Amino acid sequence: MLRPETSSTSLSAPTASPSSMEARPQHPRYNFELQETLQSQPPVQAMSTTSPPGTSGVIGDRSSSSSSLPPLPPHLRPAQATSSSAVSAHSPSVIVAVVEGRGLARGEIGMASIDLKNPQIILSQFADNTTYAKVITKLKILSPLEIIMSNTACVVGNSTKLFTLITENFKNVNFTTIQRKYFNETKGLEYIEQLCIAEFSTVLMEVQSKYYCLAAVAALLKYVEFIQNSVYAPKSLKICFQGSEQTAMIDSSSAQNLELLINNQDCRNNHTLFGVLNYTKTPGGSRRLRSNILEPLVDIETINMRLDCVQELLQDEELFFGLQSVISRFLDTEQLLSVIVQIPKQDTVNAAESKITNLIYLKHTLELVDPLKVALKNCNTPLLRAYCGSLEDKRFGIILEKIKIVINDDARYMKGCLNMRTQKCYAVRSNINEFLDIARRTYTEIVDDIAGMITQLAEKYNLPLRTSFSSARGFFIQMSTDCTNLPNDQLPSEFIKISKVKNSYSFTTADLIKMNERCQESLREIYHMTYMIVCKLLSEIYEHIHCLYKLSDTVSMLDMLLSFAHACTLSDYVRPEFTDTLAIKQGWHPILEKITVDKPVANNTYITEGSNFLIITGPNMSGKSTYLKQIALCQIMAQIGSYVPAEYSSFRIAEQIFTRISTDDDIETNSSTFMKEMKEIAYILHNANDKSLILIDELGRGTNTEEGIGICYAVCEYLLSLKAFTLFATHFLELCHMDSLYPNVENMHFEVQHVKNNSRNKEAILYTHKLSKGLTEEKNYGLKAAEVSSLPPSIVLDAKEITTQITRQILQNQKSTPELQRQRAVYHLATRLVQTARNSQLDPDSLRIYLCNLKKKYEADFPRPEQVQEETEE
Repeated sequence: MLRPETSSTSLSAPTASPSSMEARPQHPRYNFELQETLQSQPPVQAMSTTSPPGTSGVIGDRSSSSSSLPPLPPHLRPAQATSSSAVSAHSPSVIVAVVEGRGLARGEIGMASIDLKNPQIILSQFADNTTYAKVITKLKILSPLEIIMSNTACVVGNSTKLFTLITENFKNVNFTTIQRKYFNETKGLEYIEQLCIAEFSTVLMEVQSKYYCLAAVAALLKYVEFIQNSVYAPKSLKICFQGSEQTAMIDSSSAQNLELLINNQDCRNNHTLFGVLNYTKTPGGSRRLRSNILEPLVDIETINMRLDCVQELLQDEELFFGLQSVISRFLDTEQLLSVIVQIPKQDTVNAAESKITNLIYLKHTLELVDPLKVALKNCNTPLLRAYCGSLEDKRFGIILEKIKIVINDDARYMKGCLNMRTQKCYAVRSNINEFLDIARRTYTEIVDDIAGMITQLAEKYNLPLRTSFSSARGFFIQMSTDCTNLPNDQLPSEFIKISKVKNSYSFTTADLIKMNERCQESLREIYHMTYMIVCKLLSEIYEHIHCLYKLSDTVSMLDMLLSFAHACTLSDYVRPEFTDTLAIKQGWHPILEKITVDKPVANNTYITEGSNFLIITGPNMSGKSTYLKQIALCQIMAQIGSYVPAEYSSFRIAEQIFTRISTDDDIETNSSTFMKEMKEIAYILHNANDKSLILIDELGRGTNTEEGIGICYAVCEYLLSLKAFTLFATHFLELCHMDSLYPNVENMHFEVQHVKNNSRNKEAILYTHKLSKGLTEEKNYGLKAAEVSSLPPSIVLDAKEITTQITRQILQNQKSTPELQRQRAVYHLATRLVQTARNSQLDPDSLRIYLCNLKKKYEADFPRPEQVQEETEE
């Protein structure tokens, strides 16, 4: 059995030979050279290196004291919509194996991951470029506890680029290397055939030729077997294959910029998109919401099915509150299932106690199936009806009946360690095992003797003593200090291990310690006999357990949809539509709404294929960065099936969302982040496609103006060759003249108003945060800021003069011609006509009026002959 120690990061098995190991600091934190033995329990050689603070504790918790997962109660308690529960629900519990092809197959990546809280294996195989952006993004989303790679990937002085990049990006994650021979695709396929439940066996067809993900799953399951010291029951795991094309990709930098999960100012703050939408009641629902935010859907049909559900929940209060009431009583179904399907290699007391606890939790969960069916019986939307139908599975009843034959009807999940101990002790019905009944009578007598002894002590010393219990101390005595006077202010000498907290004494006696030991011994006997009965029961249940995967999926999805509906009731969100246009009427920033007292200023957005590149200008603090983030957040909300903060909204599905957003306006800070800017923009240019949404804010500020303008111009021209929807916020007004060269460029600006300050006889700027067409009229904002600073007046005058000369030269070089104006008008008319043909749902009369208005706009934009003549004469 492998038992990592919390005091050291050196992991070793009894047969490991420390003297045979070589210290190699460049290697991962753990290096398991697994070797098969006749008993199929290979010795594990571990390398002792320094690990980040806290990592040994995590692993120690996982496997040092028990052959199964740690005791379930802390994770299984129903989660409230608070930041603390969110943290516990998302604490790292995923182990990932990654392998890369060699030679001509370099760049072909195989991944397999398993969540120790959820018995589901996810397989992936995809081609990645030399930046390994997909691998890093997928790993960031999984947020792994450990990453497993082949030992050949990190040979001293010759590590692969993939290994180097992963270690750089995941510095606080444990890395484990396993010999390459354990990345065996044949063994991987055998594992899947052996462990995958019947309902998901079609995964075999998907992965038969995916050699790298099969190799990864072989190494992963071999490692989990050792670290958990348990194996999974046959036909008990949900195994699925996920390509990289099923969801939109949001890189980790964009997730951070947009504050999807973590607030950039305060990581404990829930002012994030997750915080805005998280009203989930279960840990599973919370985890599903988190993964959806990081990987929004791209299938319109699936998104609309979710939106139909949210709409019905909003319209039917009885359905909403009925569902919410039942869902809030569910425990952590995924983790419960994860523990149940594991078979410990050794029968320890902790393993026995854990299995008994989980069987009681399973009974509690199955008893909620009927109330959930009742809550869903009158629903109308296809998805809710499908979930209701999945609850009709007869296996729920079969499992519950088998459990009730053995387990008492009144055995249930209860809060409090003593209550739960009593439930476990008396879980099995009487007359099933006579020795168990005798042991329980003995235990009851001991508990009664303890209570009687404490009553006698109270009478003997005339003190208000009461019996208390904790999992660490067992039974002990407590007494309040404010209701009695102690002789000489001291407790009798018979009382030992005295501690005082506020107005309460805690202590015990020598006799009580002995009785606690007898109690524990009796409990061990009870647990052992109960465990034998429970294991026999579980072996009969395993063949029917597949239905619990459907149940956990149903509960977590319903919880997330209820959370979306709850968020809508607190704000005026609207159902989004999906077309080939991004159109938002009076949309606002969802996170900002939670922070500010007044509702944020609402703005419109309109981007089509014909006008897919918006250049946004305006002075500092006018709202450019907030507006860009607002668009991305609304896009993500729409693609996960949530309503969005707007009066009306239409979105084009984005396959990727990229951001390059400045985090602050400190010149010194920005000057030091120029290389970071360049890396982020290079990543966007390498990975963007026609279906991307790209948001770029303040590019090029980290270098001098000429270079900044040059870089921005070149980047804009490259992005203009794509059909991606791009919003480009800048202070470089020179870029605004691109609209004369490129008809798909639109200029927008944030308005400001000048207010006379009579007391100081100076003008002040009032920020309206309203977006309008055209470039900003607020020229030379930097000069005005310099004017009110302590710069000498002569410097400011010189700066103004130089700026005027440079601006005049640029304007002369970029003057628009009538020919360009004609081309632009024709281009816009053509794109609007194509768009109308694709999406119009207008009746003939309305369509005729729309086309007449379109013609008038075209004639207004098209230069008249006299204008052309005037231009020519000049």
